[in-house]
Amino acid sequence: MNRRRFLQGALAGATTAALGGLELSACSGGTTSRSAAVSVPAGAATREAGSLPFSHVPPGTDTMPQIEHIVVLMLENHSFDNYLGVLGRGDGFKIGKDGKPTAANLDASGNLVHAFEMPTPCQLNGHPSQDWDASHQQYDDGKLGGFVRSPSGPVAMGYWTESDLPFTYALARTFPIADRFFSSVLAQTLPNRRFLVSGTAYGLVDDTFPSPVPPNGTIFTTLSRYGVAWKNYYSTLPTSFIYPSLIGETNKDNSVVGIENFFSDAAAGTLPGFSLVDPDFDTTSEENPQDIQYGEAFFGQVVNALMTGPGWSKTLFVWTFDEHGGYFDHVPPPKAVLPDDVPPAITVPPDLPGAYDRYGFRVPAGVVSPYAKRDYVSHVVHDHTSILKLVETKWNLPALTRRDANASDLLDMVDLGAKPAFVVPPSLPKAPDPSIKAGCRTTGPGTIPPPNAVTPA
Repeated sequence: MNRRRFLQGALAGATTAALGGLELSACSGGTTSRSAAVSVPAGAATREAGSLPFSHVPPGTDTMPQIEHIVVLMLENHSFDNYLGVLGRGDGFKIGKDGKPTAANLDASGNLVHAFEMPTPCQLNGHPSQDWDASHQQYDDGKLGGFVRSPSGPVAMGYWTESDLPFTYALARTFPIADRFFSSVLAQTLPNRRFLVSGTAYGLVDDTFPSPVPPNGTIFTTLSRYGVAWKNYYSTLPTSFIYPSLIGETNKDNSVVGIENFFSDAAAGTLPGFSLVDPDFDTTSEENPQDIQYGEAFFGQVVNALMTGPGWSKTLFVWTFDEHGGYFDHVPPPKAVLPDDVPPAITVPPDLPGAYDRYGFRVPAGVVSPYAKRDYVSHVVHDHTSILKLVETKWNLPALTRRDANASDLLDMVDLGAKPAFVVPPSLPKAPDPSIKAGCRTTGPGTIPPPNAVTPA
């Protein structure tokens, strides 16, 4: 069952039913389509699930009073190189004497496909690919030579520039970015978003529904347990409903609300302690085949609402993407701490082997806050569970899994002990008007790859 259709159905049911007693029907007994593999040993964890960041402080204690609002925006399906590779800041593409990136991959016929600027802001329909097998083929035992030979095809070597992403590039030059922020697993959207909210994919490797709820639940249930206000502001689908059986418990305090409430709450200075902002997953999330400028415009609206609202002085905003989307990146994902003892639900063969002991590819990410460090690029290894660790550190909350217990907390990108560097919000260019280049939504993304991007065998 398609993830969007399933969640849309669940959301519709939640609207008409008493959320606490929502019954799931069509997919309520389903499992992933792949059988379990043999478990692998845990990584080098120093803290366990359930442990506190500060063991001698009661859980729920606010340890960072300088920050009252943590806000997170997760877009979809772009690697660091694909999005920020030519930013000129952080570990992007190596640039040759001709002024172009030197990165290249062989296709199945032995032709060399060079990195190339995407002809338009639009993307191919159905390509590139980032499912479990495609991602592991792209990883290529750390050689990163399988992108074009994978189901992604040549478009994997495409990238965008400042001409299409003027707001993002300006933001990434002004505020800290992280050039070692990895997705949590070499897989698709839902496994990675499960890491964002629960610290584990708990066996899931693809975008099927539903999957069992991890024993420690989600960050939303933890926040509620310790009296920390939160909201998931959604455009079409709320990420907080990623475990359908928890919908009733998750929304018992009416914390899942429409996106219009984010803008009104930001303007009124009434954002809660933690906010997760979801784009429209059909038009503004930046997943293919969307025109990325629509997501860029939404991104700009969110940042502008925060910087112009009365709560700006005590806000920490984290932005990132769920996974690389199948686009090329030149940094091999390193080993990671196993979140738990639940292996990925794969069958080898036909599936490629792997475990939750390695991060996925790098994704664009950064922090926006009055306390953000000037001229700073983080080289610390982060992943989606670093966002959990940040939230857990602020309110001294128990870790959901080993992964978030041992994750970095993103605080290297801010200085909470100094005078805020951005107490007066900087002036940033407006995001582009997507309608100006909207023609590609009719004509398509252009010729991919461009002829001059291929060196024949």
